[in-house]
Amino acid sequence: MKKILLITFCICTASYMQAQKQLDLEECRQLALENNKSLKIAEENVRAAQSLSKAAFAQFLPNISVYGSYRYNQKNISLLGEDIHLPIGVLDASGNFGPGIGPSSRPTPNADGTFTFDDSAINNKFIMVDGKPVPLDAQGNPFDPGKNPENLQWKNHALLPKDAMEFDMHNIFVGGISFAQPIFMGGKIVQLNKIAKSNQTIAEVRVQEKTEELLVNVDEAYWRVVSLESKVQLAKEYRNLVSELDKNMRALQEEGLATKADALKIKVKLNEADVSLTKAENGLNLSRMALNQLCGLPLEEQIELKDANLKESLDLQPAISIEQAWANRPEIKMLTQAGNIAEANSKIMVSRFMPTVALTGGYITTNPSAFNGIEKKFNGMFTVGVTAVVPLFHFGEKAHTLNAARTQAVIAKLELEEAKEKIELQIHQNSYRITESLKKQEMTRKNVENAKENLSYAQEGFDAGVITSTDLLMAQTAWLSAESEYLDATVDVKLNNLYLRKSTGNLY
Repeated sequence: MKKILLITFCICTASYMQAQKQLDLEECRQLALENNKSLKIAEENVRAAQSLSKAAFAQFLPNISVYGSYRYNQKNISLLGEDIHLPIGVLDASGNFGPGIGPSSRPTPNADGTFTFDDSAINNKFIMVDGKPVPLDAQGNPFDPGKNPENLQWKNHALLPKDAMEFDMHNIFVGGISFAQPIFMGGKIVQLNKIAKSNQTIAEVRVQEKTEELLVNVDEAYWRVVSLESKVQLAKEYRNLVSELDKNMRALQEEGLATKADALKIKVKLNEADVSLTKAENGLNLSRMALNQLCGLPLEEQIELKDANLKESLDLQPAISIEQAWANRPEIKMLTQAGNIAEANSKIMVSRFMPTVALTGGYITTNPSAFNGIEKKFNGMFTVGVTAVVPLFHFGEKAHTLNAARTQAVIAKLELEEAKEKIELQIHQNSYRITESLKKQEMTRKNVENAKENLSYAQEGFDAGVITSTDLLMAQTAWLSAESEYLDATVDVKLNNLYLRKSTGNLY
């Protein structure tokens, strides 16, 4: 039975030791950087901005498309409504179409004094007017064939049947490939690429901003846990002191050297010490959970911090110029890029007043094709052209948008200047706070020394019966307060140095 208990104790002890993970500040930071969701979102935004930047650069390259379509038509197309009879004539010397009467034509006289021409393409009778043959209409009146061609009586006609001019258009196929290459766009594409690059830079700077915020939160949570661990230990020591005094007071009461009121007063202080210890332990547990959440660890996992014993150690922020701090701060980087975007947008508004020129071309094929009559087969052709668009009048819309864009650029510059002024003020404030916290740390350290000495004298005086329990309680309370203030001052020094590093953009 003893062996079983020993084995069980060893297993539980091993499990507890394994669960007690030891971490220092840098390891907590690394865990937070690896597991933080907001930081991963910011990194994904960088990848998205990089893709958009590449998409903007693609605007310099030709846009090539392949297209195709099919359409079914219910009816065919016919160019004629009915059969057509076309007259058959000849071309004269000047190339005009006519009845074919020339100088060499021989007239045949008729009984009524008119003439006919056997080699003419018409049946009309003629009379001679000023030595020239003039045709007669059906009523025997002379007419001009050029003005009244409908009076010509053609001998022969060509038949143009309606069916011959009907085309099968039930199934239509169209396909091809086209391209468009920008030649001059007024600078739009160049400025769009600048905007895309600026957005990519902003996304990258947001990663830095999120990282700095995360590191500050981790450091604050880390030192909060360290401080609370020290305060829990301090509360335990204070509780032990009061408990020892309560034990001595009860012994004195039993011997008749102390009153019941004195004993009850110590008992009240002991109860207050227990409550303070419970509050400190609860605060420590909650702070550990908050640190675990930042580090991506299970909330209930027990971790042991290597800096549990809070020591005075400070890596002072090296001197840095305001200009260098501006260059390091993510806010200034983002506002600078926002100014660049505003300037680029203003230039895009200017480009809207300029003409745009593009080279276009491609190949198109259809079935049926009409390049050699109407044929039921695929046939196509290449096309190349230049397209230019020149804006003329827009009722002031483009001018107003240009003015708005220029105003946004001015606003971006003012915001950048204001941010620089605030950062400079923030740096000075944090520098003064470090100086104050160092002085406070020095003063609280001396207070701790004095409180310890006072407590020692009070304890000796109480043991010798020279001072009362009330004086001893006051000495113990003063020691507890001095120790607590010293812990707070030490943590303030570390955090103020952290805030100064962040304000100068030198947190990494």
